[in-house]
Amino acid sequence: MNTISVVIITLNEEKQIARCLDSVATIADEIIVVDSYSTDATEEICRRYDRLTFVKHAWEGYAAQKNYADSLATCDLVFSIDADEALSDELLDSIKELKAKDINDNEVFSMNRLTNYCGKWIKRCGFYPDNKIRIWRRGFAHWEGLIHEWLVFENNPQKTLLDGDLLHYSYDSPEGYRRQIFHFAELGAKSYYERGKKTGFFYWLFSPAINFIRTYIIKGGFLEGRDGLYICRTAMQATRHKYNLLREYCKQPR
Repeated sequence: MNTISVVIITLNEEKQIARCLDSVATIADEIIVVDSYSTDATEEICRRYDRLTFVKHAWEGYAAQKNYADSLATCDLVFSIDADEALSDELLDSIKELKAKDINDNEVFSMNRLTNYCGKWIKRCGFYPDNKIRIWRRGFAHWEGLIHEWLVFENNPQKTLLDGDLLHYSYDSPEGYRRQIFHFAELGAKSYYERGKKTGFFYWLFSPAINFIRTYIIKGGFLEGRDGLYICRTAMQATRHKYNLLREYCKQPR
């Protein structure tokens, strides 16, 4: 049997963390929670669970924080999950089956993420399938990136898609969605600037409109009704905001 370390980073997740922990409790041989000094009941809730290690660690950025959390894992496999995510029944069964299989050292496992927006599951607007690699053999991968961090592997990975969805309870209000996507846009602009990326006039001018056409028309956002329009329009505005910020950063002397 393969053992699994479930790894989670948290900050003030009292509204979400119990659902996440409940969903992984039957497949986790250990649970590592690295918390950035929450001021709510996150720690109290986490300490109710068996086989859970709760560690306080100052925030270092998404990639660095996840790498620190992963370094605490002791099981064969690392399963990285966010506090606002949970396993569907089908995905839970897939992971149970995975624990009993022979796994190659370079084999990694992905899952489709299904996002909940204001109580509604969104399968269009570019939200789904949102495929994520979340399980790999301990030591085989590490995170990089300031925002929308990505995995870097020790060598060429063999990717396997698991059945079932990773349920993402990210946006409980339109205002929450707007706030988060603009926050990510600001981090994205900073990341681009630090990596020396610039944006030309035509790309700055047309990229937001292209984003809207892709998500609302090509990706079927119009089929989601008023929610789809708001999601795609807000994403377009956030794209504009990101490139406006990037242009301002590029005007500053280094």
